[in-house]
Amino acid sequence: MTLNFAEAATMIKTLTKHGNSYALIIDRAILELLRIDPETPLELTTNGQSLIVSPARGDIDQAELDATLKELNNTFGDDLRRLGE
Repeated sequence: MTLNFAEAATMIKTLTKHGNSYALIIDRAILELLRIDPETPLELTTNGQSLIVSPARGDIDQAELDATLKELNNTFGDDLRRLGE
């Protein structure tokens, strides 16, 4: 029997009372796999049914992003236009 990643990564957990709140305890092996430690800022997002926890992304430098997009457009703009047709 072969397990795919989604099956192998599934784990059932319950919340633990922590003062007036509840906490989700994440096993050390999972933290190590994701390279998360107690100082890692985490970003919590949801799609309305699932909670997604991931290391927080840094702020995007808009000027750098604009320059990169301009360079890509100059280099590949014609190709991208043709692909879009």
